[in-house]
Amino acid sequence: MQRDNEDDAWRAIVENFGERADPDPDPPSAGRDEPLPDAPSPAGPAPSWDEAYVDSDWSTDRFVPPPPPPVPSTSKDRMAAWIGIFGSPAVLLVCLVLAIDLPQLVAYALVAAFVGGFLYLVFQMPRGPRDPDDDGARI
Repeated sequence: MQRDNEDDAWRAIVENFGERADPDPDPPSAGRDEPLPDAPSPAGPAPSWDEAYVDSDWSTDRFVPPPPPPVPSTSKDRMAAWIGIFGSPAVLLVCLVLAIDLPQLVAYALVAAFVGGFLYLVFQMPRGPRDPDDDGARI
């Protein structure tokens, strides 16, 4: 008995699939006898979206951020450490890909430059926080 109701419900769904109700082509005028004329408003035609925003004077309301701080420069020994970290593997990789045979002393020097640069930067890291009162929370 319940199975027949479910079958009828599914059959109705399948039969009505794709049919859409047509909206009323002439909706009632809601108490009006004739449509309103397209008369301009007393203030003139309304500006388009482009005119409303392009012609506005936003110069007084704009936020102007402060100039950015200068780019920090690094010392020569720190720059040499960074070159050792990134330059040595790059040179070794290029030589490997292009099948260039490096003298053994040069290869060891490149590995030493990588390890030395890494160790130098690790030992130069600050041990404590920059601001001891800063707990990390930002608003």
